[in-house]
Amino acid sequence: MRGAVLSPARIPAAIAVVVMAVCAIFADHQNKIVSDQASRAEVLAKVNVIRAKLEGNINGNLQLVRGLVAAVTTEPYMGQQRFAELASRLFSEESQLRNIAGAPDLVISLMYPMAGNEKAIGLDYRKNDQQRAAALRARDERKLILAGPVDLAQGGQAFIGRFPVFVKSAGNTDRFWGIVSAVVDVQRLYKASGLLDKDLGIDIALIGNDALGTKGIQFFGDERVVKSNPVTADVLVPSGSWRIAAVPTSGWPDTPGNAWQLRAIMAAAAALILIPFLTAGRLIGERQRNYWEQHRLSRRLELALEASTIGVWEHDLETNDLTWDDRVNEIYGRDPDGGPPGYSDWAGAIHPADLPGALADFDNAAAGRGTYSSEYRIIRPDGEIRHVRSRAIFYQTANNSPRMVGAEWDVTADVLLNTDLVRAKQLTESKNTELESAKARIEHIALHDSLTDLPNRRYLDQVLEDYAAKARLSGGYAALLHVDLDRFKHINDTLGHAAGDAMLVHASSVLQSNVGDRGFVARVGGDEFIVLCTVHEDVDQAAVLANRIIEQMRRPVYYHGHQCRFGVSVGIAIDNGRVADAKQLLVNADIALYRAKRRGRNRHEFFSGELQSEIVNTKRIADEILAGLERDEFIVYYQPQFDAKTLEIVGVEALARWKHPERGILAPDVFLKTAEELNVVSVIDRKVLQQSLLDFDVWSAEKIGIPRVSVNVSARRLQDEELLKSLRVLNIRKGTFSFELVESIFLDNNDDLVTWNVEQIKQLGIDIEIDDFGTGYASIVSLLKLQPRRLKIDRQLVDPIVNSPAQRQVVSSIIEIGKSLGIEIIAEGVETMKHARLLKGLGCDILQGYAFGRAMDSDALRSFVRARRLRVAS
Repeated sequence: MRGAVLSPARIPAAIAVVVMAVCAIFADHQNKIVSDQASRAEVLAKVNVIRAKLEGNINGNLQLVRGLVAAVTTEPYMGQQRFAELASRLFSEESQLRNIAGAPDLVISLMYPMAGNEKAIGLDYRKNDQQRAAALRARDERKLILAGPVDLAQGGQAFIGRFPVFVKSAGNTDRFWGIVSAVVDVQRLYKASGLLDKDLGIDIALIGNDALGTKGIQFFGDERVVKSNPVTADVLVPSGSWRIAAVPTSGWPDTPGNAWQLRAIMAAAAALILIPFLTAGRLIGERQRNYWEQHRLSRRLELALEASTIGVWEHDLETNDLTWDDRVNEIYGRDPDGGPPGYSDWAGAIHPADLPGALADFDNAAAGRGTYSSEYRIIRPDGEIRHVRSRAIFYQTANNSPRMVGAEWDVTADVLLNTDLVRAKQLTESKNTELESAKARIEHIALHDSLTDLPNRRYLDQVLEDYAAKARLSGGYAALLHVDLDRFKHINDTLGHAAGDAMLVHASSVLQSNVGDRGFVARVGGDEFIVLCTVHEDVDQAAVLANRIIEQMRRPVYYHGHQCRFGVSVGIAIDNGRVADAKQLLVNADIALYRAKRRGRNRHEFFSGELQSEIVNTKRIADEILAGLERDEFIVYYQPQFDAKTLEIVGVEALARWKHPERGILAPDVFLKTAEELNVVSVIDRKVLQQSLLDFDVWSAEKIGIPRVSVNVSARRLQDEELLKSLRVLNIRKGTFSFELVESIFLDNNDDLVTWNVEQIKQLGIDIEIDDFGTGYASIVSLLKLQPRRLKIDRQLVDPIVNSPAQRQVVSSIIEIGKSLGIEIIAEGVETMKHARLLKGLGCDILQGYAFGRAMDSDALRSFVRARRLRVAS
């Protein structure tokens, strides 16, 4: 029986069983070790996260305070307000700072925030047993000292970073100012660093109060953590470190979780080992075959390396020893039996012209411990020049010896190929010359006007900024003349575009002949040109040039037998150094050109600050007018009119006023001109008429006794085809309203629509009055043609009659003309009772002026009329 068990056939199986048993025991032991290491590695990973957060939060909080410490160094006598102002900026950042205290001479007198920390004011570190040592240590070691956790005088615990502050005193010596303490709240720090996370899965302890590391006492966590073979790590903090220790919350596992699984695997492996040895023999044979295949592949790799032209070298940076293989010998043309190579062999073979660069590349790589890359020529012993490329990397041996290991290979063929490519590139570039020339022609066309060959607007935009800068560098200023042809459209419309083109070419030649090489001429629009020139101290040089251009442009030009005449208006802007953008010159010159055209054309105008202010003010008023119309800011004032004989009120004139939200009540002279440019005078007229109708109905209902209202009507309103339709809708009672044709209407103008509208207005029962008679707009023919109900003598004629008999005679003549035509006469601008008596004597029917009443709103007018009735009744 015993022989059967120990038979030779079973000995291998028995040996296998014994070996598997030993292996199973060993594997189980190793599994326990690996499991323990994995558990500790998992705990260590979590500890490293906590450690990193602790280090980041502590250093981040203290780093915020360094700027404040620097400020205290430069302002050693700052007070609480200044200290709080600077410190408050630090609390806007996310931090665990609880407060920051300044302790000049080691006594706290500066604090932020003060609320809740009042108890700390006056604390003397020298008398506080808990904080004295850290404060004195910071002073003596002249560096940041982290203490804590510390019980605070104002309650709670904190870590305190104490910054010693030294300031310069007389003699340029350092004087100890005191301590700036950054108080980091313990609980907030722990929470921000994850120590209080309930789902952390580990128990943590911190050792080393006051940054004493393992020499300090435990200040956080359960004591059992330190006694349970914990995972440890050092938390680096200013002036020292803490030791962090951690164990799993449930303790270290006694048995690996995969123990039974591993044992089952080992049992299965043992069973597999007992497979018949034939199978094992087959596997051994297969292994042998694999071995020979690997040997074959290794041999092929060796042959491939031998066939390569790349050589390998190694350089010891400490001993300057250089070794290389046979392939490098072949590259440098050295005899393999010529002895061991050295550094001098390498440096001596490099072409003298390339040696400095190669050495510099190598030294830089060695100094920076980085990658070395260089390309240079070598001179072989037979005189042949070869091109070599070399690359290497820095590494250190086991004994920390610094070395560079690299490879070199011959790139002569590549260099020659590159040379051929360069020649081919040169040939290609020469063939591209024609393309460049064509490109230049295209760019010229893109930057020049096709008709006059002058630079266009795009070209002007490119040179304007540089031109202004060069003018300033030369001690002068850039002057920009915006030239616009007058009556050019008339020539185009009458003689055709060909004639217009001829005039543009003529204009460009005039500009070029006057400017020459001293400036820059461009065509920027249909009939607009820009002239750039440089003026020095006398800016009138630009005016002289403009006058010369205007004079030559007004001369006749003959085109196919036709005499063509046109002029130019010129706007001038000078770059006086205060223009932030040179392109603003274009805007300024355009503004000046607009002024020149408004003042009669065929002239020049300079841009000025006053002109800009006027434009800006006009723009502001225009915007405010449009906004005022939207907000119904335009209201109606009424000035009463009186019978010259009885002094009874016979009517009122409705006057537009602007109830400006900031400037108060504004008369038409402030806004009327701008309103005309905005084409909103008719809108204002319509609002005045509508409000007058409403007020008149109220007066009639209250029996105020206002028989008639006069309303001004603009020329544009009279030209409105919808005027009569809108008037019919208003249903104005006959004889209660009259329209004054204001001075802007030329009554001699044969405008059929205006004449027809006036006649239709009369048929609606609305009287017609002529305003400002005698100022030059109206005439006798106009009176005969229009047949108004009344005419109003302008105040310019009325005012001087008191002292001027001749002026009285003029007014008397106007009154006689009106009487002869059956027209009532109104005199406006009656300032005194003497005026009133004279006008009554001359036969005037109605008086209007400050002598009787100023313009007033509807409520004031009602009060005025009632008060006047009471005086008459009394």
